[in-house]
Amino acid sequence: MSTTDPLTSTFEQNRDHLRAVAYRMLGSLADAEDAVQDAWVRASTASVDGVENLAGWLTTVTSRVCLNMLRTRRTHPEQSLDDVHVPDPVLAPLDTHGPEHDAVQADSVSVALLVVLETLSPTERLVFVLHDLFAMPFEEIAPIVERTPAATRKLASRARARVQSGAPAPVPLAEQRRVVDAFLSAARGGDLDELMSVLAPDMVIRTDNARDELPRRIVGADAAARGAVTFQQFVERTRMLRLNDGIGVVSFKGGRVASVAAFAVADGRVVAMNIVADPERLAQWDLSCAYA
Repeated sequence: MSTTDPLTSTFEQNRDHLRAVAYRMLGSLADAEDAVQDAWVRASTASVDGVENLAGWLTTVTSRVCLNMLRTRRTHPEQSLDDVHVPDPVLAPLDTHGPEHDAVQADSVSVALLVVLETLSPTERLVFVLHDLFAMPFEEIAPIVERTPAATRKLASRARARVQSGAPAPVPLAEQRRVVDAFLSAARGGDLDELMSVLAPDMVIRTDNARDELPRRIVGADAAARGAVTFQQFVERTRMLRLNDGIGVVSFKGGRVASVAAFAVADGRVVAMNIVADPERLAQWDLSCAYA
């Protein structure tokens, strides 16, 4: 006979959901895990007498923790896409199939969307994530951000406008794969003309650190094409993977993963690449599927 109390049982049943909420709010896998653990510490020491919806209450507790973390790490309420932090992607084998994997991917969120979420104020991000991504009513979100439901609705509208203007619309995986494959083929062959044909004129490459071979930000197809050809001189091989709900490329150097790039595709061209190349960040991830 189980002696697990209702709060513990509900937390364990909703741990994945809470982690998903925290990941979308924070854009960091490690921070999301920390937020969920912090939320549990707070929840386990609080009185839950009279709480009818424990799952919803746990989401609220986790959201408050995330909001505090966002406010602590941001020096300015909002950021531009020029200096945005590159979020952590979730890696998976490219051709993974099955009901469980399909369900995870259906609930996934693109790295391109996470990048735009980084530009929102902490309050806007929380409201957008909870309402637009998890369908939480404004009446339940309002107390978390200390606003009226009407004011909370306005925050969501403003955040939604920023997201719609900054994140490309979803593209079928097969189309993404075709475009990224054409990009890789042209980069390996040093074919600048072919690269230019597969890159959007105003495309952007962002990286998380300023290594010699990876400038922090490159804007424009011409500079991106030349950078891609140059980068091929520093890597031994590349491999395509699933990154969140899209296509990504893992690059190897010295037998180890040197970088992970998430591609954003629109109208048959690459519009953005968001690259993580910081060895310390890469060392924290489960990269086993990259070597499989």
